[in-house]
Amino acid sequence: MTATPPNSEVSLGMPQLPAPDYPADVRARLEADAKEIIARYPGARSALLPLLHLVQSEEGYVSRTGMAFCAELLELTTAEVTAVATFYSMYRRKPGGDYQVGVCTNTLCAVMGGDAIFDELKEHLGVGNDETTEDGKVTLEHIECNAACDFAPVVMVNWEFFDNQTPDSAKRLVDDLRGGRPVEPTRGAPLCTYKETARILAGFPDERPGAVGATGGAGPASLIGLRLAKGEAPAPRVVRPRDSGAPHDAPQPGSQHLSSHDAPQQTSASDPAGPAGPEAEEGE
Repeated sequence: MTATPPNSEVSLGMPQLPAPDYPADVRARLEADAKEIIARYPGARSALLPLLHLVQSEEGYVSRTGMAFCAELLELTTAEVTAVATFYSMYRRKPGGDYQVGVCTNTLCAVMGGDAIFDELKEHLGVGNDETTEDGKVTLEHIECNAACDFAPVVMVNWEFFDNQTPDSAKRLVDDLRGGRPVEPTRGAPLCTYKETARILAGFPDERPGAVGATGGAGPASLIGLRLAKGEAPAPRVVRPRDSGAPHDAPQPGSQHLSSHDAPQQTSASDPAGPAGPEAEEGE
């Protein structure tokens, strides 16, 4: 029996044609970048995720050519590469726009108007979910969470934040993107194209002016716990056991715990009928 080459594709039906290769100059450039990425890892196959970003930065999506390239360099089968490329939504499987506009439609953003934003953008752009405008500028998608609930409803463009959006502001945003007008995220790094974003995600330096040190940052609601931990707010009251002799809602002197749930207590302190401690062995 003839062994199957590592980068071959196997089908139970019609045999698959080999994926076309990159032009020689493109392949040479990608190979140099890929070898730099692979060298960062103790095992070559660990470099698969950034390599998929690398080939996505070349074509704007992960093509059959890109998957065959990754499989060859990492000595994997194309089935193994395809399994990863199709599992993660951050990898496109078809050509898309220069700007990926993601509207959060998860619970909080939806309640705050995310669903209305998404519906109006679909009508305004004339596209559905995961579809691209005819000019190739914008791909629209709904996403589950941007991890930015303090600023709901949130729209992301190539993973940069546009906070506290409304249907009108979102429509102005996509119009500016399509018209080539300057667009600045609410916070974080300057905006760049989808291909440029993919190269950054592959692990190469972010050369955008102002990108170094830029961060999306968290909002006030998300920082409350951190401020409490740093002692920047009054210590919360700790509920003490009812039989301790102290007022039920009195502060517990010297306590380092934020609540009674965080403070380990002996069972006997609150449940005399079930004292804590190891059970006596039989015969003692």
